[in-house]
Amino acid sequence: MLTKKINPKAATKKTPANKALTNKAPTKKAIEKKGDGGTPLSVVIRRRIEAQKARFHANDNISAFIKPGELEGLVDEVAQKMQAVLESLIIDTESDHNTQNTSQRVAKMFVKEVFNGRYVEQPTLTKFPNVSRLNELMIIGPITVRSACSHHFCPIMGRIWIGVLPSKDSALIGLSKYSRLTEWVMCRPQIQEEAVVELADMLEKKIKPVGVAIVMDADHFCMQWRGVKDRDSKMVNSVMRGAFLQDSNLRREFLSLLDKR
Repeated sequence: MLTKKINPKAATKKTPANKALTNKAPTKKAIEKKGDGGTPLSVVIRRRIEAQKARFHANDNISAFIKPGELEGLVDEVAQKMQAVLESLIIDTESDHNTQNTSQRVAKMFVKEVFNGRYVEQPTLTKFPNVSRLNELMIIGPITVRSACSHHFCPIMGRIWIGVLPSKDSALIGLSKYSRLTEWVMCRPQIQEEAVVELADMLEKKIKPVGVAIVMDADHFCMQWRGVKDRDSKMVNSVMRGAFLQDSNLRREFLSLLDKR
């Protein structure tokens, strides 16, 4: 009768099942660390926003919910997901030298440049008292506008003119601040109609003028680059507040001065 020899090492070899039984359970601290490390940064930020029941639409600023140093991590996360988009588009990013680092470049462009107005705080607007009690019409512009439509993320390129009628109680801000505030508002996925309203709201709140007027004239690449592909189409819209809305002569003066620029 033949007997089978048993290898002592084989007898004590751990299978996946009994190996799990012999492992120690991870500590609570280890579980928490693993959970933190495994959660995408975008999800962490989103949870902060939702905990405060705040809105985070495409044209909202969410800088209050982003901690110092997190933008770099957000760029890396967007780059990873952009790489997946390129792969789904069947673009060879390994042997094509033109697209080898495209995902990182696009991620940096979105977070740090074209949508930067979502992620950074409003620029500081130093205000001065209206010592001379200026009450005449001021027009600032044209201010170059660079944005993207929130429907297709296609560029919006154009110009903005701002009219301000101050009172003796109004605050005054430097001319460059109008450009900085405009850029901050426009550097987000936007629709033109809402963007000029948001800019008018901010100017009214900051400088408290008797009246404020904004005119925007822009090319929309979602019409020129795709869709109807009409390269000559533009969109012009305006917002009139206070004296500009009530006084037709003031409104006419503002619009007539724009025609001469």
